[in-house]
Amino acid sequence: MPKNPPESMQHHLRVRLRDHARERWPQLSGVQVRFRTGFAYVAGEIPGTEEPLPLCRLRFTGVLHTWGFAIYLASSGKYQDNFLPTGLPFGSPEEALDCACGLYLNDPTAWTTPPSTN
Repeated sequence: MPKNPPESMQHHLRVRLRDHARERWPQLSGVQVRFRTGFAYVAGEIPGTEEPLPLCRLRFTGVLHTWGFAIYLASSGKYQDNFLPTGLPFGSPEEALDCACGLYLNDPTAWTTPPSTN
């Protein structure tokens, strides 16, 4: 059975996703990350709603900056391994968050516009 990353890596991932969401996705009031058997399940907190919005699942690869990507399919309630806009099935946590938020928050610029460097 796959193992979760060490606690320090879990904390680092939560901070990275929270900070990125705050900068790039003002529609979200927060990001929840929970870990289970080698996966990080990422959900967005939408103001005015009680339930978080499932976005994606990240697969721990053993490397802090590279995670496998699976998008949440609302139609089936399941996660499906998928490709990021880079064409790769893995990438940074921020790329995965942007890809999923682009879909679920209806913002296709997430796939075409590089993040601003304010």
